[in-house]
Amino acid sequence: MAMGLNMVEEARRRGVGKFVQIGTVCSYPKHTPLPFSEADLWNGFPEETNAPYGIAKKALLVMLQGYREQYGLNGIFLMPVNLYGPRDNFDLHTSHVIPALIRKCEEARTAGADHVDCWGTGSASREFLYVDDCADAIVAATERYDGPEPINVGAAREIRIRELTDLIARLTGFEGRLAWDPSKPDGQPRRALDTSRAREAFGFEARTTLEDGLARTVAWYRGRSAGG
Repeated sequence: MAMGLNMVEEARRRGVGKFVQIGTVCSYPKHTPLPFSEADLWNGFPEETNAPYGIAKKALLVMLQGYREQYGLNGIFLMPVNLYGPRDNFDLHTSHVIPALIRKCEEARTAGADHVDCWGTGSASREFLYVDDCADAIVAATERYDGPEPINVGAAREIRIRELTDLIARLTGFEGRLAWDPSKPDGQPRRALDTSRAREAFGFEARTTLEDGLARTVAWYRGRSAGG
């Protein structure tokens, strides 16, 4: 929140013509009706493990709206769903679900391990957006959207974590057992966005299928691991 506050204030001081703030799907209430609509953003408290981050981003939304009214700063607010792709963070201590599973499955395959440990029950669902599609959305919004209301940016496809893990195992060629650890948190029960506002406001629709995006990410990770 402090980083965003300083950026918005400096944009005002410098007379920046357009300010694009990237929010987060983590700002939504824990039990938001699906698909998540921007109109439901304020209808409850975020999922507990994401709450500080999500609330900080929501505060920046309100700040941008205030700066628009008081100073005329043209600030827009985009809320991407979970992102993935090449050059992601693959550190098992800090990574998100897709890079973590890719690394675990790939290392298990190359080591000949018989299982991979997976967090939670696998019952939670998520929506994932390929990084190149997100970049396209940001560019399109920068060029064509000038409103104060937040806008979801997503792929309009929900998948359960257990199904995602099966897909990653297949794409990496890992044929062992997937061992689920229910003592680890599942996080928000479900997550999928209503992306109609992005389509109507600046013509964005994701083009990359989840399987294609995952295959590209696996290929990049293998290339990096091999020193390519």
